[in-house]
Amino acid sequence: MKALNFVLQFLLFLLLFSLHKAVANGVTPEEARQLRDEVREMFYHAFDGYMEHAFPLDELRPLSCEGEDTLGGYALTLIDSLDTLVLLGDRERFTSSVEWIGKNLRFDINKTVSIFETSIRILGGLLSAHLIASDYATGMRIPSYDNQLLDLAEDLARRLLPAFDTPTGIPFGSVNLKYGVDEHESKITSTAGGGTLTLEFGVLSRLTNDPIFEQVTKNAVRGLWARRSKLNLVGAHINVFTGEWTQKDAGIGTSIDSFYEYLLKAYLLFGDEEYLFIFQEAYSAAMHYLYNDPWYVEVNMDSAAIVWPLFNSLQAFWPGLQVLAGDIDPAIRTHTAFFSVWKRYGFTPEGFNLATLSVQHGQKSYPLRPELIESTYWLYKATRDPRYLDVGRDIVASLQYGARCPCGYCHISDVENHKREDHMESFFLAETVKYLWLLFDLAVGPDNLVENGPYKYIFSTEGHLLPATPQISLLQEHCAYLGAYCYHGSLKEEPRASDKSSDSQETNGSRVSDGWVRTGSPLDSSSFESSPVSGLIKGLCPGLTHAQKYGISYLASVDKPSEDDSAKQKDTVVQSHAIVVVSNQSANQSLSGNSNNDNVKESSERETETNPSRS
Repeated sequence: MKALNFVLQFLLFLLLFSLHKAVANGVTPEEARQLRDEVREMFYHAFDGYMEHAFPLDELRPLSCEGEDTLGGYALTLIDSLDTLVLLGDRERFTSSVEWIGKNLRFDINKTVSIFETSIRILGGLLSAHLIASDYATGMRIPSYDNQLLDLAEDLARRLLPAFDTPTGIPFGSVNLKYGVDEHESKITSTAGGGTLTLEFGVLSRLTNDPIFEQVTKNAVRGLWARRSKLNLVGAHINVFTGEWTQKDAGIGTSIDSFYEYLLKAYLLFGDEEYLFIFQEAYSAAMHYLYNDPWYVEVNMDSAAIVWPLFNSLQAFWPGLQVLAGDIDPAIRTHTAFFSVWKRYGFTPEGFNLATLSVQHGQKSYPLRPELIESTYWLYKATRDPRYLDVGRDIVASLQYGARCPCGYCHISDVENHKREDHMESFFLAETVKYLWLLFDLAVGPDNLVENGPYKYIFSTEGHLLPATPQISLLQEHCAYLGAYCYHGSLKEEPRASDKSSDSQETNGSRVSDGWVRTGSPLDSSSFESSPVSGLIKGLCPGLTHAQKYGISYLASVDKPSEDDSAKQKDTVVQSHAIVVVSNQSANQSLSGNSNNDNVKESSERETETNPSRS
């Protein structure tokens, strides 16, 4: 009955919202240009306020015009803002900022910092700025620059590595930059905290030719995914020593959100299909168990029983991720529902109860989050529907009239009375105004590095620009567990490379040899002729799960699924037909063994620890 009442109330809510939109005036091209310029002014109002009143402290207090250290005491807001300066074409500020950081920033400090926040904000900011400052093709190369930011990024990442020394491979939530992990450090971390490190650490590995950074973060993802429930759901918090879930609420918001995001983006940036397979299974499970069209709920990861009928503000990134995944229709409906909450209050509260259609008690604040704006940008980019410009205009109006403070933009501590709080997160400059500016610049004819630059860019979860350069998106990968055989008939020994062309015949587009089926490839076989890698061609079998493809099993005992469950799981598996070439050296290795040095040639088209500020 409650669910029915909720649906009826929501339909009435949407009707009123639709009537409002019907009489709203659309954003004209000239107004889009004015809004873009207004967003630029918003950035400089906050950035100049930080530089004048807070720098080199971490963040600005925009009401009192003072600064505060919130993360580690190393000019957090400046580092987080670097690639926004680039997008705005501010060569002078970008150059002077990079030079100051190269000369003054040091990480040999006695500070205990969040692995998650330090990685996405500091490490990501340094790497993005390095890739721009060192490359003539970006148009923003700094002549005097000599890899200082890359050196700082490597030094920082090495100081974070001790956090990964756990039995599960899932890192601690915090680490001391000088002394490592404290003996009293909590063993509980969030899924987002352990699973949202692959982009930054992976890029660093490729820039330094040191695989350790990529390996530890991939092992962390495997450690989390191996402990998923039989429903392919993950919980919110886990013990990094025992691998036991300490909070089994599964959702797409707080404590889990960017785990999903980095699975897809790691595939898009690196071309590593293991991430794609995990994403396909995780996404299918989320849409099956969490999606209550157009909203998402939190459920118990084992039983799928609803725990919270709650819209969490961090969920608002999801429609943007669905655009990247090519699932546009549900993204449009969900975005409309999420924005209806913004329209009701002028901001999105941290929690909105879907059963009572009211702000969740204790979750009334809006800390300048970018997620709804991010999804608005991606949906406009995918559809060019002008309604998303209307959304952007409404958001700008809310920020200008509700959050603008003397020296920057303030948190809203209560969306119902718009009371302001003296704090401005660094991600306001790294993401919130960045996505707004990109939205309106796209509308007037884009003239920026993302749309017109030399590379395709992946945005990190902090909005940092990570380019798909040849050095980062390599064809020659060093991946583990690539390739699997589909079993067909009686169990037989895996065929050797020398046997691959003998005793075989064509059957339904697949090649059968000694009881094993290798899938057909959509790629022309000539694409492998120039490859220096020779040996066994392995196919990725259609219809198999990630665990079956890669030999990774559950680490916790689970109930055997019923026939109905098995059939349902089969229906949701996304088929994949890809061919990889694996060197002979690794052909006889166990699929569950370590093969991190495999040389693989792949041809394809690729386009927290709980913290109130993010996860």
